[in-house]
Amino acid sequence: MLPKHKYLLTYRYTEIIHDLTVQFCEKFMPGFDQRRNREQMIQAGRSGKQNIVEGVGQSKTSKKGEIKLLGVANASLEELISDYEDFLRQRGLKIWPKTDKRISEFRKIGFRLSSLSNLSSLGEFIEKPKLPLDPEKAANFLLTLCHQATFLLSRQIKRAETDFINEGGYTEKLFKKRLSSRIK
Repeated sequence: MLPKHKYLLTYRYTEIIHDLTVQFCEKFMPGFDQRRNREQMIQAGRSGKQNIVEGVGQSKTSKKGEIKLLGVANASLEELISDYEDFLRQRGLKIWPKTDKRISEFRKIGFRLSSLSNLSSLGEFIEKPKLPLDPEKAANFLLTLCHQATFLLSRQIKRAETDFINEGGYTEKLFKKRLSSRIK
């Protein structure tokens, strides 16, 4: 059985984003002068992914912690979105509008790659994500994936908040069980 986070669509998107961001930075941002930007972008991609893992890990004992860490993951991806927009703007390349048919194709690719049916029994991607060779296309592909991930994360956070409101947190549940056992 796979770890719980591997079943989350948000996690699978962020794993793709992190892996492709590493490739993107190595390919399109070489040299010492780009070192800081590379490190920041790679760390933002990693933070998006790892904070989902940590948040899901805390979900049983701290809904508040889960919500906070999912928010950190979302903020890291927002930072990465800004970095990709900067990359395109500073090189005179275009940010494609979401109505562009190429963006629709990118969404389909992201959906296909992140599908549970694309995971092996060990939780590895069967079809590996591929970075486009053109820098404008690659940055727009990653922007699309980041936008999809932040959209999904916002829904995941809202669901965790609703669960917390309706069911309470870990401490509240323990208190209710304690009261119930005292009454018996």
